[in-house]
Amino acid sequence: MAERLFTKGDLEILKQWDTPTICNGLELTSPERRALGFTVEPMVPTDRKYPPIVGLARTGLIRAKEAPRGPIPPREDWYTYVEAQDFPTIAVIQDVDDRPGYGAFWGEVQSNVHKGLGVLGCVTNGSYRDLDVLAPGFQILGGRIGPSHAYVHMIQMKCQVNIFGMLVGHDDIIHADYHGAVVVPADAVKRLPAAIDLIARREKLIIDMSRSPGFNAVKMAEALKKAGEIH
Repeated sequence: MAERLFTKGDLEILKQWDTPTICNGLELTSPERRALGFTVEPMVPTDRKYPPIVGLARTGLIRAKEAPRGPIPPREDWYTYVEAQDFPTIAVIQDVDDRPGYGAFWGEVQSNVHKGLGVLGCVTNGSYRDLDVLAPGFQILGGRIGPSHAYVHMIQMKCQVNIFGMLVGHDDIIHADYHGAVVVPADAVKRLPAAIDLIARREKLIIDMSRSPGFNAVKMAEALKKAGEIH
C-alpha cells in the first residue's frame, strides 16, 4: 500500500461540502490552482440529490463511433484496475471521438458492475443511458444522454485524461457533485476543513449583514472590513 498524505477518513470528511465549497477552500490552500483543475463546461448528473463523491481517480480513454482498429485493453483489466481497495475510487473517462458521447459506455450494466466493485461514480465527457435503471446511488457526471452504445470500447487506461478542461491522472483525488468536479491536491486534503471554516465564517458575516434592516453600501463596506479581520 502506497504511503499517502491523507487517510480514508480524511476523504470522507470532504463529502460534507459541495464541490463549489471545496473549490473555495482550494483558493486558500492551493492558490496556484485557482484557475485550473476543475471542469469548465455544464455536465449532466444522474441525480442532483445525490451527495458529493470523493475518491481516487481511475482513468481511461474510450471511443465509440467506429469499431476497434487494433488490440484494446481487456475489459477484465479495467475492472481489476478500478476496483476499490484501500480507498474508494471514481472512474474518470475521456471520450476522444470527434463527437464525444456518440456511444454510451455507461448504463444499467456498467453502473451496477462498478458500484459492486466499490466505485463511487464516474466523471466523463461522454454519454450515458438507461436513466431509469442505473445503479441506485451511483453518480454519473456526463457530457450528455444518448440511446446507443455504438462501438464503445476502451483504448487506453491508467493515463492522463481531460474532462472539460480538468486534467486528471491516475490516483488524483476527485471531488464531484452535480455542479461539476475538481482535483484536490493530496497536500490540501487535511488543510481544507480549516480553510473552509474560515471562509464560511467570513461569508456568514457578510450574508447576515445583507439581511439586516437598513442594509446599504456603507454597511456592506463595514461587513467586508470585519470579514477581512477574521482569521
